[in-house]
Amino acid sequence: MLFVICSLLMQACNLIGTANDPITPGAGYQEWVFTSNKACYKPGEAVSFRLNKFPDATCTVRYFHQGQLLMEEPLASLEWTWQPPAEDYKGYMVGIVGADGHIYSTIGVDVSSEPTRFPRNGFLSAYGNMSESEIEAQVEKLNRYHINYVQFQDWHWKHHHPLAGTAIQPMDVWTDIISRNCYRTTIDGYIANAHQRGMQCLFYNLAYGALDDAIEDGVKREWHVFKDRRHLTPDMHPLSSPFKSSIYLVNPANKEWQNYLVAQHNEVYQVFDFDGYQIDQLGYRGYDVYDYTGNYVELADGYAPFIQAMKTAQPEKRIVMNAVGQYGQEFIANSAVDFLYTEVWDTIGYSPLSTIITDNDRMGGGKKTVLAAYMDYKTGERGRGYFNTHGVLLTTASIHAWGGAMLQLGEHMLTTEYFPNDNLSMNSDLHQAMIHYYDFITAYENLLRDGGEWIGADVTAPNGETSFNQWPPVTGSVATVGKNFADKQVIHLLNFDGAKHTNWVDNNADQGNPKVFENIRVQLAMPAQPTKVYVASPDHKAGLPVEPEMSYDSGILTFTIPYLHYWTMIVIEK
Repeated sequence: MLFVICSLLMQACNLIGTANDPITPGAGYQEWVFTSNKACYKPGEAVSFRLNKFPDATCTVRYFHQGQLLMEEPLASLEWTWQPPAEDYKGYMVGIVGADGHIYSTIGVDVSSEPTRFPRNGFLSAYGNMSESEIEAQVEKLNRYHINYVQFQDWHWKHHHPLAGTAIQPMDVWTDIISRNCYRTTIDGYIANAHQRGMQCLFYNLAYGALDDAIEDGVKREWHVFKDRRHLTPDMHPLSSPFKSSIYLVNPANKEWQNYLVAQHNEVYQVFDFDGYQIDQLGYRGYDVYDYTGNYVELADGYAPFIQAMKTAQPEKRIVMNAVGQYGQEFIANSAVDFLYTEVWDTIGYSPLSTIITDNDRMGGGKKTVLAAYMDYKTGERGRGYFNTHGVLLTTASIHAWGGAMLQLGEHMLTTEYFPNDNLSMNSDLHQAMIHYYDFITAYENLLRDGGEWIGADVTAPNGETSFNQWPPVTGSVATVGKNFADKQVIHLLNFDGAKHTNWVDNNADQGNPKVFENIRVQLAMPAQPTKVYVASPDHKAGLPVEPEMSYDSGILTFTIPYLHYWTMIVIEK
C-alpha cells in the first residue's frame, strides 16, 4: 500500500483505533445469524452450519448450484452438516425457506482445493493485547465473508528487519511503523484461528523498504536507489512522528538485497506460521532514479526477479504482489504470484475498474484479480463518519460483475491506504448488505469468475419503464455487462438510474440511491429459444435464484425481472 501523506495522518492519528466498527440498529439488523465453519472447503469435506434460532414456522434447507436445486431437507436442528458434491471449484447457495416461501437466511459455500481459483482477499491491521475470544470474533467476521486470503498489514517491526528479535529469541511485544504495540500472541492466535477456517495468511512487507537504521542492521548503502547519479540523495518516502522513520528505497533487482531479505523472511517463517508474503511497492518513482553506480533504474524491471528469488527460497509459500496503479503489472502477472492485485489510483468513472480487470485477465493467463479500491476516500481522511451504502454497493457490484474481487473487509471496511484507519464505519444496512454480497459472489463464483467471453448485451424494456445501455454506466440508466459461455449467457444489470455521479470512489460519500424497479418486463434478441432463464441478486431474496416465466417469438426473448436495485444477474441457459 501507499502510505498516507504524513500531514493528513497527523490530523487523524488520534482518531485511528481498532474498535471503531459499530453496527447501528436499523432495517438491516441481522435477526437470523446463519454461519458455516469455514471460508472454503476441500472437495470431500463436510460443511458444518449453525443458525442462531429456530424460525416461528416450518422451514426447509435448500441447496442450490447456480439455478439448480440440488436437494431439500427439513430444518430439524440449529446445527447440522451437509456433504457437497465431490466436484472441485464449485460454488453453492444454501437457503432457509419457510413453507410460505419466506426466506429467512442464506449463505454461500465455496468448494475449492486451491484458493487461487476464486481469491477473496481480506485484511487484519492491529495486533494489540487481545484475548482469545476477541481474536476469534475478528476471524469469524472474515469467515462470514468467506475470506480465503488474509493480509497481515502493519504487523512487523521494521521493513528491512520484519521480525522483532531473532528466530531463537523473538520479542513478545514490539512497535510497528507508527509506534503501536504488536503482540506475538495476537499474531499467533490470528494465524491459528484463520487456518482452522481454511484461510491463507500472508504477511505484508515492501519489496524494497529500509528504515533509517538499516545500515546498522546490515543493509548496505550500495543497495539503495538515489535521486541523483552521485548517490547523494537517497530515494525515500518521507514520514514524520509518530512514524519511526521515513522509508528508504532499495533496488529490488539487487541480488545481495534479495539474499538479505530472504534471510530476514526465513526467520519470520521460523517464528510465525504464515502461508506466504504479500509484497508491496510504492508505484512509479519517476525518471530520476539511479543505483549507486549512477545507472538509471526502472524499479519494475526488478519485480519478476525479486518475486522469483522469494519463491525459490521458500517454494511452498504463496506470493502476491501489489501493482500500484498497475505499475509493473506486466512483469508481476507472469511471475509466481497466486493472483493479480492492483491498488487503484487516479481513476475517474467506473470503466477503469473493468479495464484493469480485463487487462489483468489478458496478462495473467487466467489468474484472477483483486482490487484494493478505497471507498469514500476524502471523507475517510477527514474524520469519523459512515460509509455511503449506495456508493459502496455500486462499486462492489461493478467489480464483481466484471469477474474481479475487492479488498475492502477486515476488522473494519477500508477507506484509505493506511489500513488501520477506521474513521468510517458500516451502518447496519450496509453491514447486512455486505454479507449478502459476499454470499452471492461465493455462491455464483462459477458464473462470475470461471471462464466465459465478454460480449455486449442489448436489453430493452418494451413498456419504457427504464433505459438500458451497454457498459460503461451513465446516470439515469441501467448498465449491462454480458458474458457468453458454451451453454449459457450471463447478463449483469448495474443500476445507475438515480445515481448522482459515476465516480466509483465516491470521495464525498454522496452517491445517490438507485431507483428500485419491480417486475420489469424486458426483452433481448436470442438466436434460439433458451431452455431456462433465471435471475439472482444479492439485493433480493438474499441471493436465491428465481425462475420467471418467459416467452420466445421471432428471435426475441421476453421475461420479467422481479427486482432491481443495485445489481441483478440474468442467466439464460441455451
